[in-house]
Amino acid sequence: MGKGGGCVPSKKKLPVATTIAASSTSGKEDEDNLPESTPPTTTTNDASAADEAVITIPSGPPRNLKLFIVFYSMYGHVEGLARRMKRGADSVDGVEAELYRVPETLPEEVLVKMRAPPKDDSIPVIGSPADLAGGDGFLFGFPTRYGCMAAQMKAFFDSTGQLWREQKLAGKPAGFFVSTGTQGGGQETTAWTAVTQLAHHGMLFVPIGYTFGAGMFKMDSIRGGSPYGAGVFAGDGTREPSELELALAEHQGKYMAAIVKRLAPR
Repeated sequence: MGKGGGCVPSKKKLPVATTIAASSTSGKEDEDNLPESTPPTTTTNDASAADEAVITIPSGPPRNLKLFIVFYSMYGHVEGLARRMKRGADSVDGVEAELYRVPETLPEEVLVKMRAPPKDDSIPVIGSPADLAGGDGFLFGFPTRYGCMAAQMKAFFDSTGQLWREQKLAGKPAGFFVSTGTQGGGQETTAWTAVTQLAHHGMLFVPIGYTFGAGMFKMDSIRGGSPYGAGVFAGDGTREPSELELALAEHQGKYMAAIVKRLAPR
């Protein structure tokens, strides 16, 4: 209030920040009426502030997220689950699943004596543990050996020391799927004893729980799998995965792909 009563407008200019704040609260309707091709203008004398206001729009389509399905399979049971997991994962828009084997540690003559069938060359052996850094999420599959993962998969995890030092896998989701010879042979213990590998890498263990629905409660036939992940009963090696076991594997692939998509940096 100046002398003589009445308000006298100040001739001093308002600070730029005040002008912008005022326009952002009271000029919404004016901004909405701007043509789409006309960006709103901001008056400022600070060149660095203007540079920060520039929005960079990435060129080209966004990349697909990568879900690596990495497994060891001697007789093909784990491989059968892995293939159906890829089908489920590939059904999720924006996610691409890739199959990889871990290196074999047994010599060929031993595999022959064990009557292990030849590996399918269409599925590549993962080139290096460092290649895992390119994945956004993982599903690791392996048969059991006395309630724990097979030595071939353990040897692969043991070779990831550099990734551990640099914590390149920290924060990435991962799950498991397994094969056992009998119903009490480690469908659950094989998965949960493997969680230690994820813990040291700082990865996020993602079980499937009971998200498969009614299929998790069927008792009319033998079915591998548990809340920890998909599974198959191999018996003496001649039993093939049932359609229910394969359907559970496909569900896990789709479920994990959705988790990868939800957790991916935006």
